[in-house]
Amino acid sequence: MPPKIIDLNRAEDPRDVVHRAVQALAEGKLVAFPTETVYGVAASALREDAVEKLVEAKGRAANNPLTLAVKSADDALDFVPAMSNLGRRLARRCWPGPVTLVMDNDHPESAVRQLSPLVQQMVAPNGSIGLRVPAHPLILSVLRLIAGPLALTSANQSGQPDAVTCDEVVESLGESLDLVLDDGRSKFAQPSSVVHVADNHLKILRSGVITEANLKRLSSYMVLLVCTGNTCRSPMAEILAKKRIADKIGCSLEELEDRGVLVMSAGIAAMSGGRSTPEAVRACKERDLDLTQHESQPLSERLLRHADCILTMTRGHRDAILSRWPELAQRTQLLCRDGSEVSDPIGGPIELYRQCADQIDSQLEAWLPDFDLEEISTENPGE
Repeated sequence: MPPKIIDLNRAEDPRDVVHRAVQALAEGKLVAFPTETVYGVAASALREDAVEKLVEAKGRAANNPLTLAVKSADDALDFVPAMSNLGRRLARRCWPGPVTLVMDNDHPESAVRQLSPLVQQMVAPNGSIGLRVPAHPLILSVLRLIAGPLALTSANQSGQPDAVTCDEVVESLGESLDLVLDDGRSKFAQPSSVVHVADNHLKILRSGVITEANLKRLSSYMVLLVCTGNTCRSPMAEILAKKRIADKIGCSLEELEDRGVLVMSAGIAAMSGGRSTPEAVRACKERDLDLTQHESQPLSERLLRHADCILTMTRGHRDAILSRWPELAQRTQLLCRDGSEVSDPIGGPIELYRQCADQIDSQLEAWLPDFDLEEISTENPGE
């Protein structure tokens, strides 16, 4: 019997489509979803019978694990409670998105243990588990409503080309599916990048949408310094932090990014493209540091989401961030650990800038032990 096909672009009520998909999955049926990569077919991971049907429909080898689709990076922690800092970083920066993270499945409190033994064997047969948060609004809506994760795999027979249109899904798996949700051709029309993460080691298992170079950048430890206009305090803090970190790990400022460390600055009320004040440039030049190429940038949600450590010059800056993004409280701290603040030197004489730089530098020294500065190793088996 052919599957029911719903054209999302003609559906009168998208919410009705979501509820129909949730109901079908809860009843143990197989549903084909559009994602940003290729079309996927999903079963409720809480339904052993549905997961069996999914594996049978794919013609998949028993030791070839299914991915678990979850609704968020926070949700993933239920399945990998001891996720490494690198894993958390990639999850925060890559999800929702075209990256599948494979991590060790050895924690006794993992939510995987709540799945049936057969489903555990299907999703974690080799002591590791693959997790993904797809970047398509429909499947994300379903994940937010349904109980438990989804067992997810590409909507094609094993060994056959990936399906990037509804017609290709139906041609490959049509008789095995109950519902197919059609959203036209997939955005990227290529599979997700699959990355194994263990401690500070990153191994690319399958090249996909995200390149190795981008994955390496996304895995970098990032320090973000924040002030008001991003022309005085935070630019000086940025270059002083780069100098401190480079000296600690034994490299030049230019090599920091290749060593897996990003240091950036931004301003809560900054304009894009502004230059540092002449006094800030001079104060840094006296320390053999070059601020002439700095361009100011406004603080953005993306910068905050990517940052591992956010250091503000004043309590007002921290409060402004947390009033809008309270979930960042643990990662957002005042630069001065003694509770003092770094006053704005703008409009003041060069001596005031020198004192400001001295204060910032002394405070940064105290932060160095808290930064995650172990070099990240990256391996691509395709090379």
